[in-house]
Amino acid sequence: MIDVYSWATPNGQKIHIMLEETGLEYNAHPINIGAGDQFTHEFLEISPNNKIPAIIDSDGPKRADGKPFSLFESGAILIYLAEKTGKFLPIDPAARYETLQWLMFQMGGIGPMLGQTHHFRVYAPQPIEYAINRYTNEAKRLYGVMDTKLGKTRYLAGNDYTIADIATYPWTRSWQNQGLQIDEFPNVKRWQEAIAARPAVQRGVEVLASERVPLMDEKAKEVLFGATQYAKH
Repeated sequence: MIDVYSWATPNGQKIHIMLEETGLEYNAHPINIGAGDQFTHEFLEISPNNKIPAIIDSDGPKRADGKPFSLFESGAILIYLAEKTGKFLPIDPAARYETLQWLMFQMGGIGPMLGQTHHFRVYAPQPIEYAINRYTNEAKRLYGVMDTKLGKTRYLAGNDYTIADIATYPWTRSWQNQGLQIDEFPNVKRWQEAIAARPAVQRGVEVLASERVPLMDEKAKEVLFGATQYAKH
C-alpha cells in the first residue's frame, strides 16, 4: 500500500494521475499547504524540503535504518512508480532517455517557470510589470517548444504516453493563468485533449480537489510566500 501526502496542485496531480494510471492501491492524505501542514515534523520527516508530494510505500525497498521506504520530489516518485510497475517508462535505452529528458524538461523548465508565471500574474501582492512580462514570455517560449515537438510525435517522448506527459499535463491545465491562448499552440491543445480524455487522468485530477479552497486568504499567502516559508523548521 502506498500512502501519498499531497495537495491538489500540479505537482500533486502528477502523482495522483500516475497512481490511478498504474492501478496501485493508495491512500491520499491532504497536506494543506495554505495552512502550513508542510512544516509539521511528521511531514518534514519524509519531505525535508517541505514540498508536496511525498510517498511512503510499505512494500518498497528496505531501508538501512529500518523505517518504511519514503520518497519526495515528484519526478523521482514518477520514476520510482514507473519502475515498480513496469509502466510508462520504456525499457529500450533510447526511448527511456528520450522520456527522461522530457521529464527533466518539465522538472527544470515547465514547473519552475510556469509556477513563477502563476505567482506574478495571480498571487503577487502588487503587479510587477517586468516580472509578469518575463515569465509570461517564458511560458510562451516553453509552450512553443512543446508545440514543435508535438507536431512531430503524438506525445512528448514519442508516440507512447509516458511519465513525461503525466508530469507535464497538470501544469498546462491552467493556461489561462499563464496569459496564453491555447489555440496558438494547436499541437499542445490536441495533446491536452487526448490526455484529458483518459479516465485515470480524470480521476487523478479530482484526488483531494474537494479539500482545496480556490482563493487563498492573506494568511495562506504568508505561509506560502512570506516569512513562514523561510523560517527554520
